[in-house]
Amino acid sequence: MHRQGRSRTAIVAIGDVEIIAPNFKRRLSGVTSTIIQLVPVQRALGQKVAAFGPGLPGWLPHIRYRDLAALWRRPASGRTRVWHARRNIEMLPAILMRDVLRMPLKIVFTSASQRRHTGWTKWLISKMDHVVAVSGKTADYMVVDSTVILHGIDTARFSPPGDRAIARQARGLDPAQKLVGCFGRIRHQKGTDLFVDAMIRLLHDRPGWSAIVAGRATGPHLDFESGLKAKVAAAGLGERILFVGEHTDINEWYRTLDLFVAPQRWEGFGLTPLEAMATGVPVVATDVGAFPELLVTDEAASTGAIVARDSLEAMVEATGRLMDDDALRLAAGARARIHADRNFSIEGEAARLGEVYRHLQSGR
Repeated sequence: MHRQGRSRTAIVAIGDVEIIAPNFKRRLSGVTSTIIQLVPVQRALGQKVAAFGPGLPGWLPHIRYRDLAALWRRPASGRTRVWHARRNIEMLPAILMRDVLRMPLKIVFTSASQRRHTGWTKWLISKMDHVVAVSGKTADYMVVDSTVILHGIDTARFSPPGDRAIARQARGLDPAQKLVGCFGRIRHQKGTDLFVDAMIRLLHDRPGWSAIVAGRATGPHLDFESGLKAKVAAAGLGERILFVGEHTDINEWYRTLDLFVAPQRWEGFGLTPLEAMATGVPVVATDVGAFPELLVTDEAASTGAIVARDSLEAMVEATGRLMDDDALRLAAGARARIHADRNFSIEGEAARLGEVYRHLQSGR
């Protein structure tokens, strides 16, 4: 995401706004990150989008609370405004504004849930003008028709390095060691322990390989992280299974990798396999979230492998096979980059959302 040239406060005149992207959660979350990344891309494509709510950077184009009073009036274009909610708390006020206050609004809801909705959520969803599901699996849980639009990523930011050895050296790593990585929050749900256990099994017999865990543990998960580090030390692999913490330049860390593992036990969507593939890195991922919809596993076109969740044996087998076969791994990585760039760019996601907005604004 490129922020150069952006002012610290980017307030957009409400008369110029056709799409509102509310964020009613102060703490950074996957939804907040999606809004932060999507809004500039949508605007670059000509969509008149602005964010709204707390927990957003000041440079992001946004409207103020007092601007809501102007929603009784249509924007300068004369089109109907669209309120794009991504949480229950963002659907409810939109329903009140549209149905009680009679503001000319259409409401879109994007769902990432992979479980049966509560009665309250079902009611809210039933009041939507359009529903977007972030994966086919999510769509299967919907009780109304939905449009599947998978998330995209910045494939310019996440791109292969000219030389992985140089990329490793730039991060203070041994340029001669091949690397397998696991990035994201460190906690049981994310399967970080499965990755560590797999590496302990695999690295003893593969001296040319090391592993990286990038991400942070918070609050109740700090003891979990400490336990993993103690296990690594007890296995004598403290210098080859590295916990490098959280980094804002995570794209540069992907460039150090030869292989990526996404060991999650549960995931709503999960962007890390896409980020790895866009960087030309093949992926071993569990069968959770949208992962089976992101990877190609046909042998002739494989970008990696999908394994059963919570199965250490399956993870060890698939990861070891790619570690041991350079030709297989390199070919999968090359295909992964092409696959991610062609099918999962953030520009593609924004364009598909634009089609949904236009259909609603045209009355279809």
